[in-house]
Amino acid sequence: MPLTQSEKQAFLSLFNRNGYVLNFSTAAFDAFSHASVGIKPCSKYGLSKGGSLECFVAEYGPEADRLLLDLFDYYQLHYRPEFDPDYEDEFSSRKHVRGKRSLYASCKDCAERERARSDYMCSSAEYLKGKFSSEYMASQIDLLMRMREENPTEAIGKAKELLESCCKTILEEQDVEIERTWDVSRLTKETLDLLNVKKDSISNSLPEGKTVNKILGSLNGLVSGIVEFRNQWGSGHGKSASYERLSKRHAKLAVGSSVTLVEYLWDTYEWRKSQGLFD
Repeated sequence: MPLTQSEKQAFLSLFNRNGYVLNFSTAAFDAFSHASVGIKPCSKYGLSKGGSLECFVAEYGPEADRLLLDLFDYYQLHYRPEFDPDYEDEFSSRKHVRGKRSLYASCKDCAERERARSDYMCSSAEYLKGKFSSEYMASQIDLLMRMREENPTEAIGKAKELLESCCKTILEEQDVEIERTWDVSRLTKETLDLLNVKKDSISNSLPEGKTVNKILGSLNGLVSGIVEFRNQWGSGHGKSASYERLSKRHAKLAVGSSVTLVEYLWDTYEWRKSQGLFD
């Protein structure tokens, strides 16, 4: 989940020191921000470093979250005497401020939550690269993960292509003849049928049965959503002059949905093989 307004304010309170942002000079703060999110706040807003950071956070969404998290990493490296009792002897009244420990602890919880969420997606991508054992698929997954941040339109298109490639790989390995007219929805349906993944495939008498069947019943809707995302906002189709790109958070939604579904299909395929159901 993105940072809430109150969480963003906590980070700002930790970094903004009467118009200064930690110990950054104006040039250094702009350089740091540009390396993080491709934007120079002081050059953009023409305010103090603290005021420019406040304006940037108010105007931007995911980019603001990323900059705040990167600043937090910087804070942990350079301001340890403010929050770590073991470094109390290094406290300098010219650089450090007392009373920041509880604020730091709150920000740390938020940062760890957001980092864990990001790391999960990256670890899933690395897992899939190893499982597919294909240079082409590995390059597609790398491109997909990078495009989430750099080019949301391209990422949405690649999310659909990853699902398509996964289904084709499974079907081809099992000698299923793939017709040229099959779109990604049909490919996914054929793959689900091959894997015997369908609603009510798990007995409702089991503790997890109803919940799992509910999720399985929504898979077709998930596939349709990924396809519609790609058709309307992703790469691969010509756009009118009035076309407006979706935000990065929507690209991440499409990518996350695709990676999660592909990982589920591939895990199910390998489990079926381990049970002797496939060669």
